[in-house]
Amino acid sequence: MTASDRATHPRIAPHHRFVAAIVIDSIGTGVFVPVSMLYFLATTSLTLVQVGAALTTAGLLALPAGPLVGGLVDRYGAKPVLQAANLAQALGFAGYLVAGQTWQIALCAWLNSAGRAVFFGCYGVTVTALAAPGQRERWFGLLGSVRNLGYALGGLLSAVAVTIGTHGGYSAIVVVNALSYIAALALLQAVPNARPEPGQDTAGGWPRVLRDRRYLSLVAHQLCFAISLFALNIAIPLYTVDVMGLPGWTAGAVFTLNTLMVGFGQGILVRWLSGRIRSRVLVAGHACFAAGYLLFLAADRMAVPALAIAAVLLGTGSYTFGEILGGPVTSTVAAESAPDALRGRYLALNQLAVTVAGAVAPVALSGLLSTGAAAIWLPLVGVSILGATLANVIGRTVPAAQKRIGGV
Repeated sequence: MTASDRATHPRIAPHHRFVAAIVIDSIGTGVFVPVSMLYFLATTSLTLVQVGAALTTAGLLALPAGPLVGGLVDRYGAKPVLQAANLAQALGFAGYLVAGQTWQIALCAWLNSAGRAVFFGCYGVTVTALAAPGQRERWFGLLGSVRNLGYALGGLLSAVAVTIGTHGGYSAIVVVNALSYIAALALLQAVPNARPEPGQDTAGGWPRVLRDRRYLSLVAHQLCFAISLFALNIAIPLYTVDVMGLPGWTAGAVFTLNTLMVGFGQGILVRWLSGRIRSRVLVAGHACFAAGYLLFLAADRMAVPALAIAAVLLGTGSYTFGEILGGPVTSTVAAESAPDALRGRYLALNQLAVTVAGAVAPVALSGLLSTGAAAIWLPLVGVSILGATLANVIGRTVPAAQKRIGGV
């Protein structure tokens, strides 16, 4: 590592509690997310449709939560709001232990969904405050890596519980998740509170945010990027196994490849990208997404299963490069484009794009997938083209997108 690398490499030690809180939070989430539907089917008498309706309703009702607390972050700082979000999620998962009716699941799921939206709306504010200018891509990349590895470890733990298959095993998943949020809440107590300095210009509030056309174009770009991110969890596994009829282990291989590449490669790639213009890196990320989608489409045309599997794995690799290229840069540009005094509101609006994508993607992607390979992958290529176009736009209009990675 060169002297320049050492100077800009994230120093974890001063903020190890925050990093530990993110790791614990991601492990808990990784434990529950893969088996959420299975849990309710195993521990209640509800049908799949009833459970799905409860979770969908909760997700939609949670959409306003992030923007509503943006003003609280600007006024009181990010830390108390982050801790409240962790407490809400701990209560939500504790409630799952006794929830047996549709409305009870919807209420607890709303606490979890709203807490999650609030957490990630505050997360960028905290990272921006902890990381010095020039280090933010590396910090967002580092935390993205540890979160991904935490999700993977949580997934392994959930697989053990599902293999056991008892009511107690499923309940243990929920207890672990609830405790993970309590532990994260306690660790955040030692994290500095990111709040505006007294005297900073907070005039205008939300109207000022919503009139910022340059930032709105950035939010539109975030929506495109987020739609592609949800393709991994929704479209790719269903496509490989249910549509193409490939062996079930193919879906597992896709997730494993993605996790390993993000978990171990993101930090390396961010360092390699130092000095590149941010908007151009975002365009390259969307190009990698599009190339991956075209490889998935090509796999459906291959008569030899081994070649189809190879095309799927190559497509996953290209797709994951898009995720690695765009993730840290998107987060950094969104954070640095917001004025300090209103960063809570600005990032809450940016996070709303991710939340909307998460609410819409399951219905939209599964509906497209049911009509054929071209119907799912060509529209996603279109989303990538739109995302690349918007990246070019913000590269001309948003100062933070014009900077070079690692620059001050």
